[in-house]
Amino acid sequence: MRALSTRLITTLIAAAAVMTACSTGTGSAQSDAAESGTPAAAASGDQGTWPRTIADEQGEVTIDAKPERIVSTSLSVTGTLLAIGAPVVASAATSVSDITDDKGFFSQWADVADERGVEVLYPDLEFDMEALIAADPDLVVVSTSGADSVLDHYDEIAAEFPTIVVDYSKQTWQDLATQLGEATGLEGEAQASIADFDDYAATAAQKITAPEGGVSIVSYNGPGSDQGVAKLTGPHAQLMESLGLDVVEGPEDLDTSEQPRSDFIFVTLENLSKAVGGETVFLLTGTEETVSAFASDSVLANLPAVQKNQVYPLGPTSFRIDYYSGKQFVDAVVDALGA
Repeated sequence: MRALSTRLITTLIAAAAVMTACSTGTGSAQSDAAESGTPAAAASGDQGTWPRTIADEQGEVTIDAKPERIVSTSLSVTGTLLAIGAPVVASAATSVSDITDDKGFFSQWADVADERGVEVLYPDLEFDMEALIAADPDLVVVSTSGADSVLDHYDEIAAEFPTIVVDYSKQTWQDLATQLGEATGLEGEAQASIADFDDYAATAAQKITAPEGGVSIVSYNGPGSDQGVAKLTGPHAQLMESLGLDVVEGPEDLDTSEQPRSDFIFVTLENLSKAVGGETVFLLTGTEETVSAFASDSVLANLPAVQKNQVYPLGPTSFRIDYYSGKQFVDAVVDALGA
């Protein structure tokens, strides 16, 4: 497993800042939609057609009625469920760290989870079937990959509850929101959150002055580790380009990845200067400390971005793009390049 993947497992991939905190500061996706008159306002009161059969990573799952008690065993998916206003009653939690609250929920959406009464299903991502049974869900969400995956327990879970299995690693957060919207009867809310995000990015793009020489997105992991450089087919590069920036992707011939990836290539530290083609660098999961370490690395001293002092952090939540972390990603770019 490459350096970025290890990092993602360490921090548990995924995450985000609360949809309503970013747009209105309070409330849920449904209330935002109702106030703004979006199509989701009507959809929030529409139960749709039930039962319905949903395609998922295990084939298909039939859901008898609109879910009212959803449990997420995937911390990385919980944020998207909250973004579409899904009735999440409990979620798996990770170990407490500087990117979580004191319960192990990602800090970017922890407040909205508290407002909606979301309980910890089990801590430290240690699967607990008894806790799941006690939560009494009418829909369980399971992911296929990542440190928060409990796919090994799928048969046990599915024998008790309707269970949808998703793969957030191969699709955008918008695609995931659309899939979950269909499964929960919240199609309108899902589309409203996507539209809101697109509007947010479009507004931000007007504040940005694109630097000459293009930009590179780098996962800088320091000596002794492989380094990631974004590819144009990945969500990070796609979001950056939606802001009007020209992303220079990492060259395939330097890629040391054991398996093909659509988001990043991986290179040795010695080859990082060859792989970084942009004259401006944004550091994935980067902070000001990361920027300092990158700029002071003697191997990278000749990079134009270092020489021009054009190295910027994307923040600790930027490892995965979803509604919440995506807005923080956009804010970081505006902070760096805004007029």
